[in-house]
Amino acid sequence: MKDKLYDNADSFAMSFDQEWENLDCADLQLKIDKVFEILSDHPFLVSNPENARRMAEFRIFSLKKFKK
Repeated sequence: MKDKLYDNADSFAMSFDQEWENLDCADLQLKIDKVFEILSDHPFLVSNPENARRMAEFRIFSLKKFKK
């Protein structure tokens, strides 16, 4: 997916999910920060950093999408 990145939430969510699964970190906020470092050049994160953060936190804390 890294070769097809778009400036939209769906593209960011797919990239975020993939990187989230590849990281091992017990501190969820720190893990989000690490994923954001990896995805720092993603068009959606560049153009909408606040919305990207809200979306990531929603996926982790509200949807409980990822289990430890």
